[in-house]
Amino acid sequence: MARFVDRAVLYLQAGDGGHGCSSVHREKFKPLGGPDGGNGGNGGDVTLVVDPNVHTLLDFHFHPHAKAGNGRPGAGDHREGANGVGLELKIPEGTVVLDSEGKVLADLVGAGTRYIAAKGGRGGLGNAALASRARKAPGFALLGEPGDVADVTLELKSMADVGLVGFPSAGKSSLVSVLSAARPKIADYPFTTLEPNLGVVTAGAEIFTIADVPGLIPGASQGKGLGLEFLRHIERCAVLVHVVDCATFESGRDPVSDVEALEAELAQYTPALSDDLADRPRLVVLNKIDVPEARELAEFVRADFEEAGYRVFPVSTASHEGLNALRYAMAEVVAADRASRPVKVAQRITVRPAAFDEAQFQVSVDPEVDGGFIVSGTRPERWIRQTDFNNDEAVGYLADRLARLGVEDKLSKLGARPGAPVQIGNISFDWEPTTLAGVNLEPIERGFDPRIDQIERVGAADRKALHRLRRGLEVENPELVDTDIEVLRARLAPPDGGQAAWDDEGWSDASWVESAERESVGDKSQEQEQHR
Repeated sequence: MARFVDRAVLYLQAGDGGHGCSSVHREKFKPLGGPDGGNGGNGGDVTLVVDPNVHTLLDFHFHPHAKAGNGRPGAGDHREGANGVGLELKIPEGTVVLDSEGKVLADLVGAGTRYIAAKGGRGGLGNAALASRARKAPGFALLGEPGDVADVTLELKSMADVGLVGFPSAGKSSLVSVLSAARPKIADYPFTTLEPNLGVVTAGAEIFTIADVPGLIPGASQGKGLGLEFLRHIERCAVLVHVVDCATFESGRDPVSDVEALEAELAQYTPALSDDLADRPRLVVLNKIDVPEARELAEFVRADFEEAGYRVFPVSTASHEGLNALRYAMAEVVAADRASRPVKVAQRITVRPAAFDEAQFQVSVDPEVDGGFIVSGTRPERWIRQTDFNNDEAVGYLADRLARLGVEDKLSKLGARPGAPVQIGNISFDWEPTTLAGVNLEPIERGFDPRIDQIERVGAADRKALHRLRRGLEVENPELVDTDIEVLRARLAPPDGGQAAWDDEGWSDASWVESAERESVGDKSQEQEQHR
């Protein structure tokens, strides 16, 4: 037997965007082919779609995790990566989407209504798209953005016009079965109904739906019985009908006190789609008048309900007495509610440009780091995610973008000092205004930016020059200028006043004197070898 599930939590993962490609066109007899790296594909979206053939959230109860496809990376020869495969999740009509904090994100009504619950990441640009007059052959590409990760709650709120509320075993399911073609479970014990039952009722030219909500008891707002969990199904109802059991044998209960207790519980419920249920019209149904004692009680309390402003309808689901009057009364209220609502027009596709943020970013003082700053904003944070920090040219491109946006000027106005820690997104770095961000510099080689401090590594030419300097020989290397030679000479100076020596790996623990003696002996041996 199929289960009815009206609430489910989904863990959604949109697809990541593909990385852009950094490539240079290479072909025979075509020198300086130029950049030809393609863009990465966009990640797939996770979309919720209303399907009239789906009536429950049961599938999501057993399979709560959903992930869309990732975008493919770009390739050379201007080949763009394929977009990730989007994922469409079919949901029943009347589903409300909530975030993790209970805020309503979307109310999905109408077949085919769509809502993007998780947006896929944008693909990174290839170096062909990044080429400009200043950078004719970029040695980098932008990374793809990660897709959204969202935890959403789906709540199914039935699309009923009339909601039946009452104590357990008041005859609500029996009333649905005689007014419509629905056949809910009916038994002579409390809480027979564990899920809402819907039926379609016809009254003349009016056709409306009726919903049977599981029974309520005093204290339901504190979780007693089935609680107020199923009251979400009457939020859309145009009229609420109190079904009162006039043939109950429980002591301490009477129709008037039952309605007052139910109204008190309804007042404790806060609907998500409307402000209050108090403005909904009410009808009172005095059920089971086929029992003589129940008929007498119904006639006795009818005046009290009418004095309180309720329309009262004594009925019997066993003998069908009074059902026609109730059916047409409900149709009258539903018709009045439909007439008061605005006329629905065909949905028009409206394209609106995105709102322009004049500031585009905000710079604030970091409360946790002394002298630090935090840069926030959609564009700077997106640029950080797109940057490959292992590529110096990509870092320089990021500095240019931030400078054009005005981040450098804003930090200076706020009193940022050189070396101040600045955090953008999940990346923290030391701000150096001397980087000359925004200045067009002649690129030296692909993947290199002369404004970025390089990692000091001793290359083969440096090791050879150091070796000659230690022996006191002249350095004759056209690749090294005078400044580089002075830097190498400074490396030979012992940092602790003559207690260490430099070798190819750095300063060793041997004394400077011993190192000099070993160099002298090595020089003599080499001269003897050359003489032979």
